[in-house]
Amino acid sequence: MDKKPATVRIARWSATHPWSAIGLWAVFVALCVFLGGAAGTNKLDERESGVRESGTAGKIIVSGDFTDRPEENVLITAESGGKLDHTEALRAAEDVTKRMKALREVASVGDPVPAENGKALLVPVTMQGDKDSAVKEVEPLLDASAAAEKAHDGLRIEQVGTGSTAKGMQETIGEDFKKAELISLPLTLLIMLVVFGALIAAGVPVVLALSCVLAAMGLSSLASHVLPETSAISNVILLMGMAVGVDYSLFYLKREREERHKGKGHIDAIEIAAETSGHTVVVSGTTVIVAMAGLYLAQEATFASLATGSIIVVGAAVLGSLTVLPALLGKLGGWVDRPRVPFLWRLTMRSGESRLWPVLLRPSLVRPVITLVVSVGALLLLALPALDMKLKQPGSDDLSRDIPVVQALDRLTEAFPSEGTAHTVAVRAPAAEADEVKAALQNLLRRTAADDLFAHDQAPVIRESEDRRVHVVDVATPHQAKTDEAKESLKVLRTWVPEALSGVADAESGVGGEVARGTDFTGHLEERMPWVVGFVLLLTFGTMLVIFRSLAVALSAILLNLLSAAASFGVLVAVFQNTWAEGLLGFDSTGAIVNWLPLFLFVVLFGLSMDYHVFVVSRIREAALAGAPVKQAVRDGITRSAGVVTSAAIVMIGVFAIFGTLNAIEFKQLGIGLAVAIALDAVVIRIFVLPALMSVIGKWNWWPGRVTSEGQESAQRLPQHTPLAAPAPETTRSGYSQQ
Repeated sequence: MDKKPATVRIARWSATHPWSAIGLWAVFVALCVFLGGAAGTNKLDERESGVRESGTAGKIIVSGDFTDRPEENVLITAESGGKLDHTEALRAAEDVTKRMKALREVASVGDPVPAENGKALLVPVTMQGDKDSAVKEVEPLLDASAAAEKAHDGLRIEQVGTGSTAKGMQETIGEDFKKAELISLPLTLLIMLVVFGALIAAGVPVVLALSCVLAAMGLSSLASHVLPETSAISNVILLMGMAVGVDYSLFYLKREREERHKGKGHIDAIEIAAETSGHTVVVSGTTVIVAMAGLYLAQEATFASLATGSIIVVGAAVLGSLTVLPALLGKLGGWVDRPRVPFLWRLTMRSGESRLWPVLLRPSLVRPVITLVVSVGALLLLALPALDMKLKQPGSDDLSRDIPVVQALDRLTEAFPSEGTAHTVAVRAPAAEADEVKAALQNLLRRTAADDLFAHDQAPVIRESEDRRVHVVDVATPHQAKTDEAKESLKVLRTWVPEALSGVADAESGVGGEVARGTDFTGHLEERMPWVVGFVLLLTFGTMLVIFRSLAVALSAILLNLLSAAASFGVLVAVFQNTWAEGLLGFDSTGAIVNWLPLFLFVVLFGLSMDYHVFVVSRIREAALAGAPVKQAVRDGITRSAGVVTSAAIVMIGVFAIFGTLNAIEFKQLGIGLAVAIALDAVVIRIFVLPALMSVIGKWNWWPGRVTSEGQESAQRLPQHTPLAAPAPETTRSGYSQQ
């Protein structure tokens, strides 16, 4: 007797030793959380993670070992927003200064600085400690500012700085994610309840997905000591973990319950689910993992972090689905279908063929050429706006203007332009050249002072490292980072800096800052994108070729994925580069897409779309092998897979759409982009494009293999025994059908 697949052997052991498997999984999750918490997280330092010239500038600054203490700015303005009573403002500034100096967290307080427009007064405050501790220690300073505001009627006294801004953003974003979690869990549970009609069956995928997310977050913290972690990674892990974790459990649980209700014992039903849906989970998870690995080819620290976190959580979801899920099902047995929700239970257990799907598929099967032309044309029309896609680095100008700390930052930048957008000039040279470097930088500053591209309200200060080898100066621009003027000022400065330092021997320089990082990052992505996209396309083609042994299926998978990705990019551009959806989605358009998003979205979509494509095409091929004509096989395959695929798509769309409600523009765009792409893939591609295309191709769908009317493949087919090859979807030795 042939040896059973590994998925079946693992599932049988777990199902027959449920407490051991459940206990091992609980220990694994707890150990991941404990070790991750004990090791802490090694956060990515954006100064060291940059690319091109801004990356060089960041490394030069770090090498100078500057003891940068966190700075706070107490801004005093009139509540009316008009002219400021100078006498009253000075009195308030004295009060603020007195309160701040009394705090142990404050190192020094500077003299009040009036704004050129006469509408504001600024009190600079330097804190003790470093930037990492500023968020924790800024609370007493915020209390002092609030107390001063209460003591001076008619004045608005607010605080903007290293700690206060970070704290305000953390609180806002933290509240956002709490709301998202409060919505996503009940929503996912409700969808599962509709799918299964029973509370325990609905809860199992959600609980398992949450445990995978917890384990992945702990493992991600450990991995951050090898590859530093970006601040967005925990949110990406939650997003990916809930989506794939629930999906994989759904595939498995649906098949197990289907077999059990056919009369199989619960152990036999679990084995069947392991050999069919379990195999699909392995193929899908492996494809997603390898696709995400393509991000390493971007050769950029943020993408490396996103790839690592995504790979870890998908791996955890696959592992959980293959090990602890069979144990839970083995222990629960028939209790997984309790307690039942009467109406929903009858709906989910309704026998007979669906009436809806054959009707939806009729245009694709009766008029395949017309349907193909119309549906592809519609997707291309949706993709059209993507040709005008503009990319930018996310920054403070992307945040909702309803956030108090953002409003304060806007008022500060308006009154004191030098406190807003700034370019950082960094120079490293031998200590013997320190005086020449200073002189060169002073000449540079005199040149910027005569140009309207740069701010003139405060004189820039040149900082020197203790060893006199590194010099840094911030050159401010009065223009917001997203404007063409800010980009032009960067271009001009990068021309002037080498000219100014031409007489300094062995000088290394770079211009960094928010505008520089965004410009360099976007340019770097444009350079590396062909490598990443080529890797993902080649992977998709190779995987589909190995699984289905068909060039037509492999090529169509690439073309259809490209089509759905392009359409989702078009929708993304139409929504976020324009203003018509601002009120609907709660954002302020910056006229651009976050620069890291398209590449990340492309990779994720190509990975996730394999879930549906492998599952649906496997069902179609199974029907063809049973002797059905092409159109009938397409009809049967899509109709039989419709329930599971639609349920899985609804879960993903629900989870992703919730992220579209967040304030952070990058997560809003990511959530909407993924939700739209999954909806297009599961509806337009699966109902119209795929069946119409396969109907048009006909018998050539399986070339160079061939499916005959007797259900036998030709001798010309490719070898079956390959690492990722799916089991031949004929009737198995156990007497049940694959998939």
